[in-house]
Amino acid sequence: MQKAIQFGKELIGRFTEHEVAGLAAQLAYFFLLAIFPFMIFLVALMGYLPISLDSLKATLDRYAPEAALELITNNLEAKNGSLLSVGIIGTLISASNGINAIMRAFNRAYEVGEDRSFLKNRFIAIVLTIAMLIVIVVALLLPVFGKAIGLYVFTWFGVSERFLAIWDALRWVISSGILILVLLSLYILAPNHHVNIKQALAGSVFATLFWQLASLGFSYYVSLSAQAYSTTYGSLGGIIILMLWFYLSGMIIIIGGEINAMLRDRKAFKP
Repeated sequence: MQKAIQFGKELIGRFTEHEVAGLAAQLAYFFLLAIFPFMIFLVALMGYLPISLDSLKATLDRYAPEAALELITNNLEAKNGSLLSVGIIGTLISASNGINAIMRAFNRAYEVGEDRSFLKNRFIAIVLTIAMLIVIVVALLLPVFGKAIGLYVFTWFGVSERFLAIWDALRWVISSGILILVLLSLYILAPNHHVNIKQALAGSVFATLFWQLASLGFSYYVSLSAQAYSTTYGSLGGIIILMLWFYLSGMIIIIGGEINAMLRDRKAFKP
């Protein structure tokens, strides 16, 4: 218990020393810039993949606050399938800037400088951005293909109906597993410091679980105070809520990196 308290105190100290709140604000800004070209990309993509707007809304509804969800879906309904390439380019530029901010944050966590070239930095940022985009698309496809796979197995092998209920739950577990893998890649590749899988796993699990819990909690909070945001910010209320959600998400990702850096100093996590 004493070790846990000491760990918490050290984490709070690093939170202030490494300006986690300020770096999370940078991430929120870049993620906000990326969301609208990404929506253009999704709208165009829905013409080529079996992703319906309803399934997209259902997936987003699991985490996004209601006001932010309304803002996103209203833009998604304004379809323009000819802008696929524009959406991809805009998303890569804005989101990769956000990944660069994450790389700087992790360098602070490990207290190392940045000696990688600009091109190498940008390449890593773009690769990680593409990986994150793939995860989002898979999360949208899994409810569609996952249900079809479950029904196929149910019909072909004649398994019980309970299998479908178990499979339905597993589809969301698989989505969380994919998120953990992407975060592992982020925590290993982003810092200018050698990090192995064992050293990155704790932060990845933390970020995945706490992001899901924090998103659900924030969604509930917004449902109670949405009117106050609307009164204060007017038509910008949805954007403010979306940015706050990105800010919260960015903070959790950075804290995950700080946890990895702290655990690396413990003997059990040394290479």
